[in-house]
Amino acid sequence: MYVATRRVFRHDFQYVTKKEAAPFKEKIRELLCLVQDEVRKYFTFSFEAVGSSSRNMITCDRKDNIGFDFDFNIEPNDPENKYDAYKMRNIIYEAIRKHSGQFGYTRIEDSTSVITIKAVDHRHKKIKYSCDFAIVYNYKKNGKKIQQYIRYNKERNTFYWENRGKGFYIERKINWLKKNRRWTELREYYLLKKNKNCDPNKHSRSILAESVNEMYERYHG
Repeated sequence: MYVATRRVFRHDFQYVTKKEAAPFKEKIRELLCLVQDEVRKYFTFSFEAVGSSSRNMITCDRKDNIGFDFDFNIEPNDPENKYDAYKMRNIIYEAIRKHSGQFGYTRIEDSTSVITIKAVDHRHKKIKYSCDFAIVYNYKKNGKKIQQYIRYNKERNTFYWENRGKGFYIERKINWLKKNRRWTELREYYLLKKNKNCDPNKHSRSILAESVNEMYERYHG
């Protein structure tokens, strides 16, 4: 059994309650509604909480400068229209930047697969919480769900649609782990991996996918 022992790690993430996280999550939804209105003249999109944000697995390191972290997908309703990945991503990015300040988000950053906003407590010089937005497109091929996301190549400053790797599709494995009474253990293992993580570019959704895949392989084979 995987157990999150009290060894000394780089972080000290702990789970937060759904009630505690709810006000911050609602602010993110309010921001995205404004972004929807802002980009409506170009295209429309839907959004949803994903990863740990959708499974009551939101974490917080109260001793570090990290805060709560959330994950949302933004899915344009017509991704194959006249806007290529570069233009579509920039339209969304600029709309987020325009409206983020009124909610206390003072930082907006790029990474390979997401746009990240951060709400900073400048008085105490700490990040209160952050949210990663991935721009995605879901479709089916041969009866299987496939997801693409807009990937950012920093070296070339280019954006393009890329398919998720096989390890991303974890719903079936999560259901198997729940059915076989491994859910509590999965939560412990995910927390352990978050606290051991030393890569600032590895986001929560990736750590969760790794946790699920590794536990599934261990018990299901």
